[in-house]
Amino acid sequence: MVKRGQTQGALSGIKILDLSRVLAGPWATQILGDLGAGVIKVEQPNKGDDTRAWGPPYFDDGHGGERQSAYFMACNRNKKSIVVDFSKPEGAEIIRKLASSVDVVVENFKVGGLKKFGLDEASLRAINPNLIYCSITGFGPTGPYAHRGGYDLLMQAMGGLMSLTGPAAGQPGSEPTKVGVPVIDLFTGLYAAVSILAALHHRTRTGEGQLIDCALLDTALAILANQGMNYLLGGTAPQRKGNAHPNVVPYRNFETADGEVIVAVGNDGQFIKFCQLLGRADLAENPRYAANSMRVLNRVELEMEISDALLSWRRDDLVRRMSERGVPGGPINRVDQAFADPQVKARHVVELHSNANGVDIPFTRYPSLLSATPAKIRTVPPALGEHTHDVLRDWLKLGPAEIKDLEEQSVIQDRMANMQFDRKVF
Repeated sequence: MVKRGQTQGALSGIKILDLSRVLAGPWATQILGDLGAGVIKVEQPNKGDDTRAWGPPYFDDGHGGERQSAYFMACNRNKKSIVVDFSKPEGAEIIRKLASSVDVVVENFKVGGLKKFGLDEASLRAINPNLIYCSITGFGPTGPYAHRGGYDLLMQAMGGLMSLTGPAAGQPGSEPTKVGVPVIDLFTGLYAAVSILAALHHRTRTGEGQLIDCALLDTALAILANQGMNYLLGGTAPQRKGNAHPNVVPYRNFETADGEVIVAVGNDGQFIKFCQLLGRADLAENPRYAANSMRVLNRVELEMEISDALLSWRRDDLVRRMSERGVPGGPINRVDQAFADPQVKARHVVELHSNANGVDIPFTRYPSLLSATPAKIRTVPPALGEHTHDVLRDWLKLGPAEIKDLEEQSVIQDRMANMQFDRKVF
């Protein structure tokens, strides 16, 4: 693990007002924050983002800092937290004033859910015509399901992903299976962040803001990728194949003498090298297996031959020899083994960052390395309402009396009076 310093990112100076919660929206705004944008996270009184309570595990620094769930910490760094009750007119007015001076608003309320507060896209763009307004919903604002709520598991099911995931029919545990992380939320967050960057570039060229409509179900269909195209062109719904690939063979897990290994042969040249390594050059010379298209048609027989050949190998020896010959493959790691992998350590994927009490917290860094404008973890995830006073003072220029009056009316909350945190500013 390494500690990283602070630097400005590519999006330094861009202001994001984040009205979202749970994962898809916060994932998008965290990406923008990693790239240098200033993100103001608006949270509900007393409880904040739902994921603050999604534990255990929790992080407790032992020095009076707020206990935070690992889930919340995974998607809310590089943000300031303010607590504003915008169900009250005074609170909604605070949000409108903030929206008048930001570049982007991100929200993931149900369709029409913010209109009653005057915080919908039309209302906010009326006061800030250049605003980029990103709305993330389950099904989008059109269609028969527009007003339904949407969650990742539901979208994995409705979008077809679960039908492709899990052991093949007839095998133990062959029911449709969700992916081990909420990939629809994560991909939607990625698409939202990419779309916001595109909208910012468009605004730079034209001065025009716009609405971005991101729907979880749309994302679920988009990330079917080759499987979706297999259906659209071939007309047959793909089926679960366990760890096998629908279009490439051999590309799956196999048993060795002391554990499982992944064999990921991506072309005919790699297949020849793999067969030679196994002492089965005859397989590569067999016209039933020589080309990938034939290997797909005859996968059952070929994979049986490969399985038999691999049972005499020790896993690590096989992985090393495959690497030497340029044949992709590797072990199936647990999460702890993945973080301990020497390649992961060499790439410094895990970084330590200290909170204001000097306690180090591990984070996985932004995965892309930009040579001129590197992404950085500048601030750890905030305590609930940690920056309410700061933002109202610095962004809206409210005086102490005005802030105190809003607090006495329970329109806002601030935790800084009772907790010691570093007041870093964007």
